[in-house]
Amino acid sequence: MTSPLRLDLTADVVTLTAALVDIPSESRQERVIADAVEAALSAYDHLEVIRDGETVVARTRLGRDHRVVIGGHLDTVPAAGNLPSRRVMVDGEDRLYGLGTCDMKGGVAVSLRLAAELVAPARDVTWIYYEAEEIDSTFNGLRRLADERPDLIAGDFAVLMEPSNGVVEAGCQGTMRVEVTTEGTRAHSARSWMGENAIHCAAEVLARLSDYKPRRIEIDGLIYREGLNAVGIRGGVAGNVIPDECVVSVNYRFAPSVSALEAEGHLREVFAGFRLKVVDAVAGALPGLAHPAAMDFVAAVGGVPTPKFGWTDVARFSALGVPAVNYGPGDPSHAHARDEYVPTAHLYAIESGLRAWLTAR
Repeated sequence: MTSPLRLDLTADVVTLTAALVDIPSESRQERVIADAVEAALSAYDHLEVIRDGETVVARTRLGRDHRVVIGGHLDTVPAAGNLPSRRVMVDGEDRLYGLGTCDMKGGVAVSLRLAAELVAPARDVTWIYYEAEEIDSTFNGLRRLADERPDLIAGDFAVLMEPSNGVVEAGCQGTMRVEVTTEGTRAHSARSWMGENAIHCAAEVLARLSDYKPRRIEIDGLIYREGLNAVGIRGGVAGNVIPDECVVSVNYRFAPSVSALEAEGHLREVFAGFRLKVVDAVAGALPGLAHPAAMDFVAAVGGVPTPKFGWTDVARFSALGVPAVNYGPGDPSHAHARDEYVPTAHLYAIESGLRAWLTAR
């Protein structure tokens, strides 16, 4: 059995981020990085370290009045010629480039440094480093803990270190994917008048999408913008056959005040007259900024909170009744890109903000 890679949790946060990035960890291939994280955290006596699959949990047991949960995922999307990491100055901005720098090895590096450094934080802390966030939620390590070991993620407040441009992003959108099917009559293409082309019928579905006006919904002073878009289309039998079926795949991003059932009802109204099948759906998370823990957190880290566009695992905490926010380094619009990067200034700022919050008494 080979020894795990060594991570120095006392290293500068940029150096540690680069070390994490340089460990290939595509979804379902996180064992090497999970071994390294587990070994590094196990060296600190103030932490209880628990391994569950390729997910690592470390927690303090100081008997504080409150416990907070700080989480980040270890996996990345597939590489796109963007390994190893490289540090570059661009237009006066110091950047670390590489797969996962933004989503979300930078956030993981910040939390690992603080987990090692803060022997006696003002709050008890549960640090979670989980697997398989970037793929089907069936494999998601945080989901598994929520289902099988909810005691490991219990807390009064949670912070998910997803890239958030260095400010607090509150809540998250819900997401639903449906298949809208058009039906026709199969015929030989040489006698097309004897059939009805299901692909042509999909023009009405696409027209409804083009004409759709997404809603903007205000919650706790934040404006959540919804979106409804075709993300795929399939149909056709053979080069000489009029197709009798066409399926348009549609993704709906809805405000966190809308339930999954309400979202489905809305889509059935939009696509009335067509067969609609829900493929997957997950509700969002309300911002919860009025919660005292959230107010304390925002006051400590500073900045003006913004809405989270997209779905993140804060929704899992919300479903358990734990208020949660996104707070991490990097611009989420750069996540998964070939030129993915994180400004080093974000790493230092997020580290400073979290340290200030966790040590405030």
